[in-house]
Amino acid sequence: MKCIVAGREAVTAAEFAELALGTPVDLWLGVEGETDEERAARLDAARDILADPEYSDLADDLVRLAARVVEDHLDLFNVVPLVRPTHRRPARQGVAA
Repeated sequence: MKCIVAGREAVTAAEFAELALGTPVDLWLGVEGETDEERAARLDAARDILADPEYSDLADDLVRLAARVVEDHLDLFNVVPLVRPTHRRPARQGVAA
């Protein structure tokens, strides 16, 4: 199955995300080994994009994309529901508080 966004074919998940969002994924996630100056410049660019009216829905799109990734790959996150006890233990008598 081909993933085509805006007339372009995405081969990897990162390419699909970049085409869908209109920005490179590395802009939001950073790259391994980036310097403090590179990180500051990347975050500056990200803030500029978020402030641009053309990208007013981008933050919501990013959250939706992240939620979809988590939902589609719950097995990778090893999420286990916690069971709450249905009753409380009775207080111990004769213990000073």
